[in-house]
This record gives sequence, C-alpha cells and structure tokens, in this order.
Amino acid sequence: MTTTIVSADLPGQRVSELDNKHVFHSWSAQDLVDALPVSTASGASFTDYEGNTYLDFGSQLVNLNLGHQHPRLVQALQDQAGKLATIQPAFANDARSELARLITEAAPGSLNHVFFTNGGADANEHAVRMARLHTGRKKVMSQYRSYHGATATAISLTGDPRRWPNDPGDPSVVHFFGPYTYRSAFWAGDAEEECQRALQHLEEQIVFEGASTIAAIIIETVVGTNGILVPPEGYLPGVRALCDKYGILYIADEVMTGFGRTGTMFAVENFNVEPDLMTFAKGVNSGYVPLGGVVLSDAVRDTFATTAYPGGLTYSGHPLACAVGVETFAVFKDEHILERTRQLGDEVVAPFLAELVEKYECVGEVRGLGLFWAVELVRDRTTREPLVPFNPNAEENIPMLRIGAACKAAGLWPMIQQNRIHIAPPLIISEKDLRRGLAIIEEAINTAC
Repeated sequence: MTTTIVSADLPGQRVSELDNKHVFHSWSAQDLVDALPVSTASGASFTDYEGNTYLDFGSQLVNLNLGHQHPRLVQALQDQAGKLATIQPAFANDARSELARLITEAAPGSLNHVFFTNGGADANEHAVRMARLHTGRKKVMSQYRSYHGATATAISLTGDPRRWPNDPGDPSVVHFFGPYTYRSAFWAGDAEEECQRALQHLEEQIVFEGASTIAAIIIETVVGTNGILVPPEGYLPGVRALCDKYGILYIADEVMTGFGRTGTMFAVENFNVEPDLMTFAKGVNSGYVPLGGVVLSDAVRDTFATTAYPGGLTYSGHPLACAVGVETFAVFKDEHILERTRQLGDEVVAPFLAELVEKYECVGEVRGLGLFWAVELVRDRTTREPLVPFNPNAEENIPMLRIGAACKAAGLWPMIQQNRIHIAPPLIISEKDLRRGLAIIEEAINTAC
C-alpha cells in the first residue's frame, strides 16, 4: 500500500471528510456525528472554516482556563520543546520539579507531594489505588451525581448515566446521595437541613457498608457536569469529620474545579477543608498538553517510603506539559486571574442570573461560584419538573437542543447538560464578552421557554 503524505493544513470540507471516515468519537453514535471543523482560536473564542466565530462558554471541556492560544503558554511550550522535548519519569526534570513545588505550595495543609498522570481519569484511578494500599481496605464511596472519568475504576466511581453501559464495573464502589437542596433526596426544607440530613445519610451508609471495609470517599468539591452543585456550608467539613472518625481517606476530585475555576486556586479553599488526596488536571495547563495528577498528604506518601508504589505512566510529568503548567502559575499571578474570576462571578454572573430567575418562569434555580455556574430549567416552577427528563432521549431533549441551536446561531458555543445550561467560560474572558454571552443565553431561554 502506498501512502501519500499531504499537508495538515486542509480545507474545512476535507477536514470533515477525513473526520467522518477515520476518527472514532467518544460518547457518540458514529454515524450521527457531525463535528464542526475548527480553523483558529484566540482568547475566549474559536472560529470555524466558514469564518463563524463562537464565544467558548464551556472552555472546551472546562479545561481551557487561560483561553485559546495564550501567547505565554504557547511560548513556554515552544521553549521547552527546544530545550528538552521529553524525558522519562525516572529522571529528575526542572519543569516537573518546579511544577510539583508550585502545586504543593498552593495546596492546603500537608498535601506536599505530587504524582503526575496524563489526565483526570487516571489521576482518580491512582488516588483510589493509593487509598486502598494505605488503608488496606477495598471499598470506595462516591456520589450518584458525579463524574470521575471513563477508565475502569473511574467510570465505576461515576454516578451519572455514562456509567450504565459500562456496568458491571469495579464491585468495590458504593454510591450515595450527596446534597442537592433544590432537588433534595432527604425532603430538606433549606440548605442547613440538607447538610445535616445528607451527612446523616452518609454516616448510616458507612456503618451499614462496614466502616472497616471502606478505603476512601471521593467527592467533586463542586459537582461539575452533574449540575454545578455547590455543597452547603458545613457539608465538606462534615465529610472530613466522618472520614477521621472511621479511618477513611477523603479524596477531593478537583479535576474540573482546580486552578481558579471557582475563584480560588483549589475549590476546597472555599470550604475550609483539607483532603488526604486531591486530584487535578484540566486547568493545570489549560489542556495545551495532557496533564493531571494526585497531590498526596505526607501520611499517604510515607506509606510508600520504603515500599514501592505499584503504578506509573510513561508520560508522567511530561516536560512539555509541566512547562506550560509552570507558566500557568506565573500568568495567574501577573494577570490576577483569581481576583478577576471572583469579581466577574460576583459582580456580573451572579446578579445577571438572579434576574433570570425573576424574569422567566422556566428558570427554576441558578447556582455557582467564580466562573462556574448552572441555570436549571423547569416546566413548572412549583413542582420543579425539569424542562427535559433525566437522561432524555433525542425527542425528549428537543427543548434543550433548541436552546443550544439558538446560542450557536448567535455566536456562542454553550455547555448544555440535561436540563441545565452551564456557564464556564475561560477565566481570561473580558467583561464585555461575558455580558454578551450571558445576553445570548437569555435570548435563547426567552425564545425556547
């Protein structure tokens, strides 16, 4: 067979043809995929081959925290490639070592050690493995409303419908209900009651599962694709207390919330809680090169002081990825990313969304922190019936599809999950573009609801 090598700079139609013919897409029925060919991108926007530009209100997959083609991140990548493109993880490397230092200094308490992975799913896999080896126990508890990745144990930890076709998975995973005041599983009347009852439910489940069999509880600090669920005050400290009481490790999944998304470097800072293990990915370098990791407490690290940890990856702490991560910290400092994220969230997003609740009967609730928000749409505000049902089929999902189409037609690429519009633009977005994007979302809601 003769293979002809051609330039990668192809016209849009050819890009689509090759994509349809050769690319196998995740989470998709292959014959129904019609992927938009993207030509260029900059800042908070990307452009297709026909010249249509879209505000990226999902930061791709909530990973592009510093935006498309940030010149300092691109330069860091280029500089590292010219210096040392790759080296295996058994060697020490300056970019890797420096990024580990920066992460541990930003992390709370005794989280002083970093195991680098290629992304968030394998970070969660390794965090669970470390917890099991540290405690000598097997079971891990996670919330039903959660997503922790698509690899073997990570998809078992996941509570949402993406787990179902992959069952039976890891038999040592046990799911529980986390707090969700708007749709309380505990018939709570307010956030305080929801917190108390959710913690009571969790402790009862720990007891009946057998506390001595449970290695860890893993929780997304702010639940991401399953609703942008901000835990009520006291919940995460309550989880920490239960873990201490029963000798269980607390794993904070910060894959989506880490590196500024909620206005703090790590979302746990909002709740004054210190986990035993904390996973990260996505925003650590805005996905310019795949990177993730686990931040370990001193106690967990010391389990492997003289006993080898049975795990590793060829690309653990890849120099290209780590160099961009190091520059990410510098950009956060120089561009005051955390401060402006809090400001935009508090002064622009929160009041705008509060007005939506007042103006539209189909807006049931809005919630979030920093630049991480959800607009929950309902058919009936009194009964709180969702605009589309849980895990809707194509026909049931038509109202949300219409909202998405209206946003795209107006120049915004939305992030839509179930009956919710999620708002998670790059943290570098200008206030003007943020307001423009929010206005587009309001018009789409007004049209569809």
